[in-house]
Amino acid sequence: QVHLVESGGGLVQSGGSLTLSCAASTRTFTSYALAWFRQAPGKEREFVAGISGYSDMIVLADAVKGRFTISRDNTLDTMYLQMTNLASEDTAIYTCAATRGCCGRSVRAWDYWGQGTQVTVSP
Repeated sequence: QVHLVESGGGLVQSGGSLTLSCAASTRTFTSYALAWFRQAPGKEREFVAGISGYSDMIVLADAVKGRFTISRDNTLDTMYLQMTNLASEDTAIYTCAATRGCCGRSVRAWDYWGQGTQVTVSP
């Protein structure tokens, strides 16, 4: 099991940058694949980015490719989402997720979820 807590959300202007963090409470952090999802008002939760455990393979959604970067620090048991060139369309609640195995873009592939952190991009 793993407990996930997001932080770093807030208000940022269009074109700006923001970095989200996801701290995990587990003794086997490296064994988990991790991902970021987001959900905008009135829309379904969608996959943003994922990173595997030991292999550190990265997958980015097309909508954020070239602007967002996912990373993890296994020493700090923390995952990050570095967001640049933010647009109003990026406004959403961002939630981190984890699973022992892999994986995929579907929410059904992920077993553990954080509570989410709000990112608001002003025009």
